[in-house]
Amino acid sequence: MDRKEWYLEYEIQINRPGLLGDISSLLGMLSINIISINGVDDGRRGLLLLVKNEEQIERLESILATMETIKVTKLREPKLRDKLAVRHGRYIQRDADDKKTFRFIRDELGLLVDFMAELFKQEGHKLIGIRGMPRVGKTESVVAASVCANKKWLFVSSTLLKQTIRNQLIKDEYSSDNIFILDGIVSTQRADERHWQLVREIMRLSAVKVIEHPDVFVQNTEYSLEDFDYIIELRDIPNQEITYEVIENNNFFSGSGFGGFDY
Repeated sequence: MDRKEWYLEYEIQINRPGLLGDISSLLGMLSINIISINGVDDGRRGLLLLVKNEEQIERLESILATMETIKVTKLREPKLRDKLAVRHGRYIQRDADDKKTFRFIRDELGLLVDFMAELFKQEGHKLIGIRGMPRVGKTESVVAASVCANKKWLFVSSTLLKQTIRNQLIKDEYSSDNIFILDGIVSTQRADERHWQLVREIMRLSAVKVIEHPDVFVQNTEYSLEDFDYIIELRDIPNQEITYEVIENNNFFSGSGFGGFDY
């Protein structure tokens, strides 16, 4: 039988020397291997485990329940957030009301890139929206995640270097292995019908699409926020308000010195 990964997380109730060693010894006696371990929150540890069968997990759970020094908070097959928490030592913040919305700040760009790279590695259609103020690092993070996932990225519309608005793709670019990046504001303010026809074609591809400024995008298209699989919010600081008033009032793209690529 193939071994399976499990995730164990516990909260320390009585922090005493040798506690981690006791738990490691217990796992060893149950023939459970530790893949990785890290602190994932204040007073909490997360362990990624490798087990042969669920009977080992049942025994582990019953023994841990008798220990007064710890309280088990999670014992399950690992989710992506669990693996990243062990890898980076902290959990990705998730919206309490909208479970598909994840929040990051600039200090967590490494975690954000790793998170998106794992999403990009998954096969099939995936629509990802990313919110954030100008120059917070949205596009750069998407490109870095594409590199980490060993995927080619294509700008359908963007302002990373010059304003880019694509109206067509060449044959080799219609690939499910590509990451298609689109800026909702640029497409809305500057694009023509040929560009939107290309957008519709791309949306039908079984590939990953990343939409910057998804709120503006859905206001001007037939798509809705319900169509998105993930929404990512990136801020300079935790309480920063994400608003489009600055862009609208200052006509951010028109006459701002951006050159244009239209092809």
